[in-house]
Amino acid sequence: MSSACSSTVIPNPLLGPNDPPPVEIFNGDGAAPVLFICDHASAALPESLGLLGLQAADLTRHIAIDIGAAALTRRLAQHFDGRAVLAGYSRLVIDCNRITDDHTSIREISEHTVIPGNRNLSPADRERRIEALFRPYHAAVVGCIADYAARGITPAIVAVHSFTPVYRGLDRPWHVGILSNRDRRLADPLVAALSTDESLVVGDNQPYSGLAFAGYTIEIHAIAAGLPNVMIEIRQDLVATDAEVARWAGILQNALAPILEDPALFTVLDA
Repeated sequence: MSSACSSTVIPNPLLGPNDPPPVEIFNGDGAAPVLFICDHASAALPESLGLLGLQAADLTRHIAIDIGAAALTRRLAQHFDGRAVLAGYSRLVIDCNRITDDHTSIREISEHTVIPGNRNLSPADRERRIEALFRPYHAAVVGCIADYAARGITPAIVAVHSFTPVYRGLDRPWHVGILSNRDRRLADPLVAALSTDESLVVGDNQPYSGLAFAGYTIEIHAIAAGLPNVMIEIRQDLVATDAEVARWAGILQNALAPILEDPALFTVLDA
């Protein structure tokens, strides 16, 4: 929002009365010291933007949503009685896991698909999306963490994503990827627990590396604050149905339970 002394024109609202809210807080009264976040939970588009020049089928693809991630996030939050913050709109509109001045924040091309409604946006157009969608989502994350802090709690932050089984023509063998930066308090025991199942191919900083995050949410809200954190990536073809989501929720619940029962986890990591 511009100040009273600014000459910047305040952009028109992006969302209308029939649009869903920009952020979902699930189990907002959860008592456990764990916050689940889902940056790419939804394929929703504001009515004012139509389909961004795409086909309806494009909204079912990875370019629009992390398939299975939202349902998995809610199941985990419910099981552990933790809170969850889920983005309310598709990353096609704005990616809540990218800094807003990055070229991947509002993509004009994603996985070889041109997104006509994202081309030649004015600064005011971009600001409308930031103000309506990006800022409320991150404000919700900040608010949840602040509420924990006010009660003397250092929460663990668990980000839930899903990845495509094929990328640039190459098959990805991993069933699940556990991503982390230098704070391995969650990642090490989680990789170890999942690896006890010999049927699972577990990626440690695969298929992406937490040591070279291109993302934003975990870096800003968890790593920078020294909060215990991890990013969980499930291959999308394994969480495409409710039954598959339930199966993976069970796998992750069993792996996470003893880790989240350790009080030593819930401390701030010094810089």
